[in-house]
Amino acid sequence: MKKIEAIIRPSALRAVLEGLKAVGYPGVTVNEVSGHGTQKGITESYRGQNVEGLLPKLIVTAVVTEKEVNKVINIIVKTARSGEIGDGKIFVTPVLNAIRIRTGEKGDKAVQ
Repeated sequence: MKKIEAIIRPSALRAVLEGLKAVGYPGVTVNEVSGHGTQKGITESYRGQNVEGLLPKLIVTAVVTEKEVNKVINIIVKTARSGEIGDGKIFVTPVLNAIRIRTGEKGDKAVQ
């Protein structure tokens, strides 16, 4: 199993969720975060000083089986890409185990 974490623009969320749902993968977690990379954030003026700020972003997290990894990544890239700096990043990490609390199912069965 793998955990996919995609940092995306808030405006891309609806398209990403609809894309994942369309291919049969509706299970995700979404968190609001702030940050910047190459885009460098926004510059605000505070008490006469210019302060570089952080941009609002979302992290969409999904734990998927090995065979679903590329499909989920491709959907996220396709639906979140605008071609501009600040579209985001995707991180993929291994997951040792998953347990569905309701049934006690473990491993791949818990994330399907």
